[in-house]
Amino acid sequence: QVQLVESGGGLVPPGGSLRLSCAASGNSFRLNVMAWYRQVPGKQRELVAVLGSGGTTNYADSVKGRFTIFRDNAKNTVYLQMNSLKPEDTAIYFCEVEVISYSAPLSPYHIWGQGTQVTVSS
Repeated sequence: QVQLVESGGGLVPPGGSLRLSCAASGNSFRLNVMAWYRQVPGKQRELVAVLGSGGTTNYADSVKGRFTIFRDNAKNTVYLQMNSLKPEDTAIYFCEVEVISYSAPLSPYHIWGQGTQVTVSS
């Protein structure tokens, strides 16, 4: 079974930067589509960025030009580089990936990371 471990959250002042990581571990798999979401208590989870298998990216309007999603296939890791952070970026950030198991390539499944808190405050 593939598992995800997130890291990189924390407290940062407005205008600062953080890089979130989401590392997958397990056996005999590859990762397809990868995404980052965020959630504020009492609100719905919001899609922040998506990285397609072909390398295409899409971003929420609120983060375009400030956030970058990218991956390191050798490390089975997806990252979210967040620059020019604003207080409204404060949320719990979750990664989500589509896993393709080599033993069942026609049955991809999705898994979530445990979430990491990002707080933007002076």
